[in-house]
Amino acid sequence: MAKKSMIAREVKREKLVKQYAEKRAALKAIINNKEIAVEERFKATLELAKLPRNSSATRLHNRCQLTGRPHAYYRKLKISRIALRDLGSNGEIPGMVKSSW
Repeated sequence: MAKKSMIAREVKREKLVKQYAEKRAALKAIINNKEIAVEERFKATLELAKLPRNSSATRLHNRCQLTGRPHAYYRKLKISRIALRDLGSNGEIPGMVKSSW
């Protein structure tokens, strides 16, 4: 189980990303538009830099929904390999059987 503080930090980041998504997209559109004057684009760059760092989507990290583990994460199932194995061993995932030979 991951520390509660790390899980809370990730939730906080997700909330910030949603809050600033539109503003970041608008500023990036201005920055990437080559038809706008250089001064306007530079001003937009400065505005983008003033936004919180955690409002960037690249700072999000996928975590297991059950344990909060950040590594060995299956995107399709949104759980870690360890949680997947436990659920499979307990027969809680239909069609999944722990192999043995």
